Amino acid sequence: QVQLVESGGGLVQPGGSLRLSCVASGRTFSNYIMGWFRSQAPEKEREFVAAMSSSGGRTDYGNSVKGRFTISRNNTSSTLYLQMNSLKTEDTAVYYCAARLSLGPSILTTRRERYTDWGQGTQVTVSS
Repeated sequence: QVQLVESGGGLVQPGGSLRLSCVASGRTFSNYIMGWFRSQAPEKEREFVAAMSSSGGRTDYGNSVKGRFTISRNNTSSTLYLQMNSLKTEDTAVYYCAARLSLGPSILTTRRERYTDWGQGTQVTVSS
């Protein structure tokens, strides 16, 4: 099992930027597909935001964030990032980092149920 700790959330005005971080420990980070999901209300399912293959060579994004958010990873420091630009009020949510053991360097998944390890989440609030 890999332990994940997110940070970087906060309050930002519409049009602003934030950078989320997720530090992983307990397993070899470079063996894991990594993803970001968000939940806009406790009763709502977590929505796919972005994913990256274990090698970092492949990425995918949810339609609502394409062109505004960028996922990246540093396998040396075992850290996943989410750069969020041009933030909108509808981006307000708890953001979760997730991991899944990879079967190959270029494989990724956008399916929430396929991720096995989750962080505790970090709150992002976009408001004027």
